[in-house]
Amino acid sequence: MFLAGLQVTIPLTIVSFILSLIIAGITAIARISNSRILRFIFATYVWIFRGTPLIVQLFIAYFGLASLGLTLDAWTAAVITFGLNSGAYASEAIRAAILSISNGQWDAARSLGMSRLKILQRVIAPQAFRIALPPLFNELISLVKATSLAASITLVEMFLVSQRVAARTYQPLIMYIVVAFFYLMISTILVGVQNYLEKRTSKHVGGNTHA
Repeated sequence: MFLAGLQVTIPLTIVSFILSLIIAGITAIARISNSRILRFIFATYVWIFRGTPLIVQLFIAYFGLASLGLTLDAWTAAVITFGLNSGAYASEAIRAAILSISNGQWDAARSLGMSRLKILQRVIAPQAFRIALPPLFNELISLVKATSLAASITLVEMFLVSQRVAARTYQPLIMYIVVAFFYLMISTILVGVQNYLEKRTSKHVGGNTHA
């Protein structure tokens, strides 16, 4: 079970979360852009992935697409699904953080001749990062726990290992408590990292960024 956590659960979480951050950043920027088409496309994506169960999305990616001739291995299907699902939620956190920055900062930066992209990179993003940090870490912790659903598409991660051991030993209570403890430890470590990063970033971002 421990090896499954190191070899599958943790790498699956990391890769999926990196993918989700990329998707979330693109989605958040698209949804505050001046393009109605982009706003509609990405709003629809968020609507679909936030409005449907994650396990259904996994089944569509692994079993459903295979019926159309597009066969994905369990790892790839899980990464793509978790990345898209988590990206939809994370994009809302990033978008809300960007929108929380005072419009006066946008205006001041424009008066200096900065482009919209430069304003996002140099003025808005550093402040938005601090604001979005707690909800993004909450999403990461949720993703760690959600990886247990990958067992439903035959990916051998911690939960599936615990199920197999429980079936052999006839001790489901003990095995499920053990696997719950593993998830709890990973989540606790992430909370510690979140607290550390919040303290570090709070030194550089004032408390008036919500104005």
